[in-house]
Amino acid sequence: MKDAYTYILTNKNRTTLYIGVTNNLTRRMSEHKSGKGSKFCATYNIDVLLYFEHYNQMFEAINREKQLKRWHREWKWNLIKEMNPELKDLSKP
Repeated sequence: MKDAYTYILTNKNRTTLYIGVTNNLTRRMSEHKSGKGSKFCATYNIDVLLYFEHYNQMFEAINREKQLKRWHREWKWNLIKEMNPELKDLSKP
């Protein structure tokens, strides 16, 4: 059993969303914050963690990532606001 995460990031203005998957959320957030997470995130300064889900198997996280990527933007925002109504950066202590 390995940890796996599906997560949603945004930029400081909360205008662009990025959905990803990782087996180490702390490490992955460090990569995003340093501009090495993904080219898309680096281009649009996306490094604010708004939402994440934990899974025991990577295939579950990947399936959820694919599902979320098919969702309408409004649905994604509704999901985020259920867990994080103040839209705080969850990667900060």
